[in-house]
Amino acid sequence: MKIAVTANGKTLDSPVDPRFGRAANFILVDTETGGFEVVDNAQNLNAAQGAGIQAGETVSKLGAEVVITGHCGPKAFRTLRAAGIQVLVGAQGTVAEAVEAFKAGKLKPTETADVDGHWA
Repeated sequence: MKIAVTANGKTLDSPVDPRFGRAANFILVDTETGGFEVVDNAQNLNAAQGAGIQAGETVSKLGAEVVITGHCGPKAFRTLRAAGIQVLVGAQGTVAEAVEAFKAGKLKPTETADVDGHWA
């Protein structure tokens, strides 16, 4: 399974970025192999609008089945759900810790966005 985790850095030891659309990076983790790929999200970091939608499209094109992040706004949430991607919010700590929390069943999919649009 491929999981996209929002990250402030480029390693599994990086802190989870609390933002989805304006996250610095996405780290795409393959839970079967343990391998990962870093995807820069700079194009959305300073976008005037549409960052969540564009980030959602990026994650979908990467083949992610799950997104782990701190928070997710309504437009990004709708984009992810339309692509069939589960959204898990409330993640803290490092990317590796978030992935382990997911594997242990400590993070559960949410049914709605947890912040208003343009949350920073």
